[in-house]
Amino acid sequence: MKITKILFIILTSISFSGNAQNSVDAISKEWERAKSYTKEYLDAMPASGYGLKPTPEMRSFAEQILHSTDTDYAFVSAATGVKSPVGMGELEKTADKSKANVTKLVMEGYDFVINAIKTMTPAQLNEHIKLFGRFDLTKEMILQKSFEHQTHQRGQTTVYLRLAGVKPPQEKLF
Repeated sequence: MKITKILFIILTSISFSGNAQNSVDAISKEWERAKSYTKEYLDAMPASGYGLKPTPEMRSFAEQILHSTDTDYAFVSAATGVKSPVGMGELEKTADKSKANVTKLVMEGYDFVINAIKTMTPAQLNEHIKLFGRFDLTKEMILQKSFEHQTHQRGQTTVYLRLAGVKPPQEKLF
């Protein structure tokens, strides 16, 4: 009977740790999908549309996308402990907002996010930290908030594409 209990505990532990690692893998795979989907948006917008603003007080298409990348760097750096190579809000203020440069910066941002997430251990996902000294969240929740933010920002750019006369890419849920 003791051997059965010990085997049960060992197998349960292995199962849970495997599921936790799958969670890290699943999170990074979702970011891979988001990267691919965002690249479709970047490719769909003509170079002439990168400066497009729906109204004068709104961000341009390039600024909107770069704002999302700035936030990804900040959130994911906080969650993973991997130092961000860019300062907070730095990308949105970049002078070169050409299609080629914005695409390069955004893809580098996704690569940073994906690679930083892959450095995490399953146990780290459940660790609590104070994000920006204000919000007590698990590291996994911070990653979810960052993912939610980039999805929201990309969704807003659908309007920019429509205003530029471009059909937005097909939804990519899976």
